Amino acid sequence: MATLVKLFKKYQSQIAYLFFGGVTTIINLATFAVANYWWHWNYQVATVLAWIIAVLVAYITNKLWVFSSKATGAVAIIKEMISFFGFRILTLFFEMIIMFVGITVLHGNAMLVKVIDQIIVVVSNYFFSKWYIFKTNDI
Repeated sequence: MATLVKLFKKYQSQIAYLFFGGVTTIINLATFAVANYWWHWNYQVATVLAWIIAVLVAYITNKLWVFSSKATGAVAIIKEMISFFGFRILTLFFEMIIMFVGITVLHGNAMLVKVIDQIIVVVSNYFFSKWYIFKTNDI
């Protein structure tokens, strides 16, 4: 049991990221499905709406529970937010390209392409968050 506790503590941020990344991914996929399939919005517009909602959830969960950000004061928090949302905008471009290629060019199923897209984006977002946004000296 002590070994499990030790492993958990060692990989706590990765485990938390997987959990909250899963929550964020489910929110992203559900929002996309509602906008694209129920409301019949264009898949690119649905992708942006899903991104906005998911990124707001991701910022809060990443800051508080995944990376336990210690940023305090308005300037530090604003800098952290700009960095977080800036990198997320970068991965939004990844999403838009993946969705365009998968749906428009390759004529793939929108939800299947969205799931593949989310796998790539979640991994990219983890590295951006760990190395640039919420970086700590224990890397």
